[in-house]
Amino acid sequence: MSKRLLINVFEHEHDILGATKAARENDYTIVDVFTPYAVHGLDAAQGLKKSKLPFVCFALGLTGAVAKLGFQIWTSASSWALNVGGKPFKSVPAFVPVTFEIMVLFAGVGTVLTFFMISKLRPGKKPKMNFSGATDNKFVLVLEQTDAAFDIRKIRELFEPFHLVEMEERMETTGGLLNVKEALQS
Repeated sequence: MSKRLLINVFEHEHDILGATKAARENDYTIVDVFTPYAVHGLDAAQGLKKSKLPFVCFALGLTGAVAKLGFQIWTSASSWALNVGGKPFKSVPAFVPVTFEIMVLFAGVGTVLTFFMISKLRPGKKPKMNFSGATDNKFVLVLEQTDAAFDIRKIRELFEPFHLVEMEERMETTGGLLNVKEALQS
């Protein structure tokens, strides 16, 4: 299955922000936005929901802390009970430093692995967007052409106040991206 994409290139962050808001207000399907650095307010302009990753981080840290504290109490009180200097077997204050370190380890490593899993990042993965300058010095807004009523002239008029630099039509196939002219010739 193939999708027709419209790639719009802008030079400044306020232009990409305004164009993204305008595209969303006019009910165009935004596939993605590529920028050379993080643009404040772009996620809200795209209509993205807040990430659930902080809750995952909290749950993983809590799991690590509870597991380590339980393991330390079990080993010192019942499995391997040793009387060291007359201290009580269930001395929780002595377990706090190691429990905290394990909590941070579980939260940090688990959150990174969860992020890689959710975003489908892996070593050697080829980027989907092949556009020169997309993350160097250009701001790229990619729209999907969802129906036959998709009029490129209207979009060009919509984006003119935002200093549209370049507009290109591409077709996304299972093998990658093709220019529409190349796709029609093959």
